[in-house]
Amino acid sequence: METSSLKHIYWRSRRGMLEIELKLVPFVRDHYSELSEAEQQAYAALLELEDWEIFDWLQEREQPEDPVLRGLIAKIIACTGTL
Repeated sequence: METSSLKHIYWRSRRGMLEIELKLVPFVRDHYSELSEAEQQAYAALLELEDWEIFDWLQEREQPEDPVLRGLIAKIIACTGTL
């Protein structure tokens, strides 16, 4: 991935909800480059969602319907823990 695109993803991972930001920013910094193209696309789609929806997924209250997104959430939780 281009450096400018990675910077954009990193910046977009900064959220209005600190609890989410504390999970997404370290994940992008430490693990984003290891993701498959499909997972990177799912991550970009994740960033378009509302904070409350991401928050519920990271707390494992709910799961996304999309299997790639569901796997991505599992990776984020595995790397950073639940909220």
